[in-house]
Amino acid sequence: MATEDADAIAPGTCPTASGMPMLGLGTWENEDADQCAESVRTALETGYRHIDTAQAYRNEDAVGDGIAAADVDREEIFLATKVWISKLGHDDVIESTRDSLDRLGVDYVDLLYVHWPSGEYDPEETLSALSELHDEGLIENVGVSNFLPENLEVAVDVCDAPIFANQVELHPMLPQEEIREACDNYDIEVVGYSPLARGQVFNQPEIQEIAEKHDATEAQVSLAWAREKGVTAIPKATGAEHIRDNWESLTVELDQEDINAIDAIDETSREVDPDFAPWN
Repeated sequence: MATEDADAIAPGTCPTASGMPMLGLGTWENEDADQCAESVRTALETGYRHIDTAQAYRNEDAVGDGIAAADVDREEIFLATKVWISKLGHDDVIESTRDSLDRLGVDYVDLLYVHWPSGEYDPEETLSALSELHDEGLIENVGVSNFLPENLEVAVDVCDAPIFANQVELHPMLPQEEIREACDNYDIEVVGYSPLARGQVFNQPEIQEIAEKHDATEAQVSLAWAREKGVTAIPKATGAEHIRDNWESLTVELDQEDINAIDAIDETSREVDPDFAPWN
């Protein structure tokens, strides 16, 4: 049942993928500094241990403030950020990452992503810089984001450090089977952003029916589906109610009939589709 008090769900309840908690807090478009900091603090004190941000979100300072305000040790938090496409030259990666650490108020991040394989991205130049940061201990893991299978193949070949994760838009209307298969072949974790399709999952009859069956919300069902697929979900949430609602998805156990029904949804929706995306 998904009606348990969120406070009763211990942080250790969240399953992990290679040490990364499989439910995190996304902070995209959470640009109000006070609200963002409060969202991060609330999430951490609710039980979340995975926080995701990016240089392009312009909220690393606020995320850092939220981490500092929470009664949670830094070592318990899996913190990720991303290097923007204009900063992907070798030296820019190094400099901008140090700037990110300063804004976040931390000595290292657990995961640093290449935000898109676009702009100044050059596999050898960009990924050699991330490998250097890894060797220096400023980042624990190297990640990529919005990479297609062919982008992954090149990255795995040229990067000295292991590619830990590929973060892509992923939800019931964009299940990303090919990318998930490629990541599985390369032993790369999949992190799904916009896992609620920016609210579109609430309108799906199949998800509504499964939510009623489990006395859960549509958001909780969608997040549970992602977890069943081995995907780490990082839904954005700002208010305490939504933060707790997403956290309670950890109590939802879908059966195979539920999974099959969601997999059979005959609708495709891509919510993030910039001109510079590798698929365009």
